Amino acid sequence: MRLTVGQAVVRFLAAQRSERDGVTHPLFAGCFGIFGHGNVAGVGQALLEAEVLSPGALPYVTARNEQGMVHAAAAYARMRNRLSTWACTASIGPGSSNMLTGAALATVNRLPVLLLPSDVFATRVSSPVLQELESPGGQDVTVNDAFRPLSRFFDRVWRPEQLPAALLGAMRVLTDPAETGAATIALPQDVQAQAYDWPEELFAERVWHVARPVPEPAALARAVEVIRSARRPLLVAGGGVIYSEATDALRAFVESTGVPVAETQAGKGSLPYDHPLSVGAIGSTGTTAANRLAADADVVIGVGTRWSDFTTASRTAFGAEGVRFVNLNVAAVDTAKHAGTAVAADARAGLEALSGALAGWEVPPAHRERARRLAADWDETVQRAYDLGHGPLPAQSEVIGAVNAGTGPRDVVICAAGSMPGDLHKLWRTRDPKGYHVEYGYSCMGYEIAGGLGVALALRDLSAADAGETDRRAVVMVGDGSYLMMAQELVTAVQEGVDLLVVLVQNQGFASIGELSESLGSQRFGTRYRFRGAGTGRLDGDVLPVDLAANAESLGVRVLRANGVEDFRAKLAQARAHTGGPVLVHVEADPLVPAPSSESWWDVPVAEVSRLESTTQARKSYEAAKAAQRPYLDPRG
Repeated sequence: MRLTVGQAVVRFLAAQRSERDGVTHPLFAGCFGIFGHGNVAGVGQALLEAEVLSPGALPYVTARNEQGMVHAAAAYARMRNRLSTWACTASIGPGSSNMLTGAALATVNRLPVLLLPSDVFATRVSSPVLQELESPGGQDVTVNDAFRPLSRFFDRVWRPEQLPAALLGAMRVLTDPAETGAATIALPQDVQAQAYDWPEELFAERVWHVARPVPEPAALARAVEVIRSARRPLLVAGGGVIYSEATDALRAFVESTGVPVAETQAGKGSLPYDHPLSVGAIGSTGTTAANRLAADADVVIGVGTRWSDFTTASRTAFGAEGVRFVNLNVAAVDTAKHAGTAVAADARAGLEALSGALAGWEVPPAHRERARRLAADWDETVQRAYDLGHGPLPAQSEVIGAVNAGTGPRDVVICAAGSMPGDLHKLWRTRDPKGYHVEYGYSCMGYEIAGGLGVALALRDLSAADAGETDRRAVVMVGDGSYLMMAQELVTAVQEGVDLLVVLVQNQGFASIGELSESLGSQRFGTRYRFRGAGTGRLDGDVLPVDLAANAESLGVRVLRANGVEDFRAKLAQARAHTGGPVLVHVEADPLVPAPSSESWWDVPVAEVSRLESTTQARKSYEAAKAAQRPYLDPRG
């Protein structure tokens, strides 16, 4: 079959499927793209041809920002439990290098996305071409080499003959839950348009089986021995519980054993917030319930978590002498962390095996009761934060409470950066395993709206396949700082008629970094949106006259402006009823009202010497907190 390389890529992607537990899915829901001279006549022409001659085979959606389209693809993949994703194509130079941040986010979060950056001429006949990086160290070096450390798979197709191996290699990584992340295939612009005689077999429907590795018996036995020795165990549920659809297995495990469950950002929703053994978020942005149990835990069972510094409160959360870790994870690299007893397996398969091997074993009744009591105390703290009654501007916790109460039990809240993710982690009452979508592996400002687009597209595809999925909304919560980083994908949502509800919290600056800056003795320097003062020469003047609601309206979004928390509740109800495109509710909040304390810490170094008293005092506090850090190197494993 004679096709160009671009046409072969599109036809191949349209024929790929993933399968797990006997259920088959299209591996690619479509292709996001922005065209330039690097891909308009290659992959772009191929997408046009597919749309005209094979409608629906690989739908094309116009993006507005290359980074944003990768975020949308990653969010889609997360919502689909990594069984489906999108491809992303961009032109050479800045178009492709704009995708670098998105590649890093996907790889850090272990989410499959396929990147198709265009590249320089393979023949070099016209070099240097427009937007080409000329490297004195080698003529085969291009900006796309920057994708190598950010991708789980990288290849460059200098000749058509290389394409099949590159495509198959990328698919293998995208469908391997232990290896997945960004897969990048760089496509020189002349090669994209080059024709070649391809074997028909390349374009046959191909099903990639997503495995559920089971625990190795000896590893399982070691883990069971450690768990049976515990008197005060705690299970930490990470994103792997969600992606492997292990929530029912987790519930069965904890209900039979009585082990309480704390959750990472990616694992939030592993149990409903009101389950008797759910103690909520853990770590630097955690609940006092989870963190108090963590401080006393003698055995910590990590399931599907990579143990980030926020989860461990920079290695201060687990304070018991001789604490031991059991690490159940599909990725072997995560099983060895904290010198843990390693169990390399799928989360669902591993939990089912642990349940069987631990039959009849339970935690002491006092431990179960303590977890229940601490969780109930924290729930009362959450309710007080929801009902704070702060004015005239509401506290952010009141806005979160209003959104939690005003959305459906299966709606999906989306966030990524600033103070909002930390507040959501500890305060959001999650009712559905997929109801909480906060990107905190990379915590990338600007992810929120692009990620919300990906979630909304996933919900639309799910509702098309299942009538029971129709009453679900993607609800983005974003601060003014992140909104200003990347709001362009609102235009894509308008163009595609995507139902996306955005809550824009305006607090005139960077609330999270402002609070952190103050705690580190840096006096909220550079974190407020202010004019430069005529008398001081500093950014301490009046508030900037920025109207972000008007900005969203100019992009074609329906906008509702709320004045105070009660009006916000009313406007939110109107917004949730809106269909046929994105809607945004704008509300101002007071950035100086903190959420309830986690009684926890995060390691951010403070200047060791300073002439500022605020910094000197912050350094003393830092050194005192750092003394509690632990290496977690128990030789027993």
